Amino acid sequence: MSAHALPVSLQTIALLTASNIFMTFAWYGHLKGLAAKPWYIAALISWGIALFEYLLQVPANRIGYSSGVFTLPQLKIMQEVITLTVFVPFAMLYMKVPFKWDFVWAGLCLVGAVYFIFRS
Repeated sequence: MSAHALPVSLQTIALLTASNIFMTFAWYGHLKGLAAKPWYIAALISWGIALFEYLLQVPANRIGYSSGVFTLPQLKIMQEVITLTVFVPFAMLYMKVPFKWDFVWAGLCLVGAVYFIFRS
């Protein structure tokens, strides 16, 4: 590893976060931006956006798993935490969904999942 390279854990988290931003827009962005278009137009555009998600997600999982830094269950739980971390601001800022305390409670449940999957 060179002196300037990010640690594997940070590479994995950064790539998963970026991939999740693309996937959130692919899955849900069309509900606002393409609501007046036929579903197949939204699907084609979403698939195009999702391609970028896969171009980031696949290397993220390979880096995290093949390095031995993360187990498969750890990668999955980490992805779920990142999903909620990306989705809540997306829902509130882009889709204008009002804040609900349920977002906090769901996040706390994920904190529990992280604890159990990462404990020795």
